[in-house]
Amino acid sequence: MAAPRTPAEPPSLWDPVVRITHWGIALSVLVNAALDEGGSLLHVSLGWLVMALLLLRLVWGVLGPGEARFSAFPPNPVAALRHLGQLASGKGVRHYPSHNPAGAMMAYAFWACLALVTVTGLVMTGGATPMQVADDKAAVASGDWSALIREDGGESSDEDEGLRHTAEEVHEVVANLLLILAALHVAGVFVEARAMRRNLVAPMVLGQRRK
Repeated sequence: MAAPRTPAEPPSLWDPVVRITHWGIALSVLVNAALDEGGSLLHVSLGWLVMALLLLRLVWGVLGPGEARFSAFPPNPVAALRHLGQLASGKGVRHYPSHNPAGAMMAYAFWACLALVTVTGLVMTGGATPMQVADDKAAVASGDWSALIREDGGESSDEDEGLRHTAEEVHEVVANLLLILAALHVAGVFVEARAMRRNLVAPMVLGQRRK
């Protein structure tokens, strides 16, 4: 029989919702970054998928198990800096029952950027769903450009165009910031795994944590 887990020990396996949202968002962001075809059906579809996964994770932060809830890893910049200092010195590094303070700050930064990317993406596309994008592209491919004229029939005002232009700029900047955060996240996982001699990837995959 397995020994009971002490309160301070991190989970040996994250719950399915945390794992699905983590890897689903990560894969979607990487695929969209690699293809870099803004406005394509795949790009828009992955954007909607990210929005759905993000909403699910945020709801799970309130209704999920203890280690997945926001109350288990509140944002604390001072504690995050202290944790990074402990990792750098190799002294006083402790385990946490959920995300460590630095990991928590990274998670909140990710979520904020993902929310901003999805909102600006919706502004840029006029809120078009993947089905609408697919229909429009099929119509254009058949030569029916009238499909791109929406029912309101009004011309875009300078204000609307300015909003879309601003959204496009913000979207691009934040998308690049997401990639930087992802690189920092991977580096942080590597450093902490070395410092604490603990596999941090396994609990997010199969739960087989190796000492």
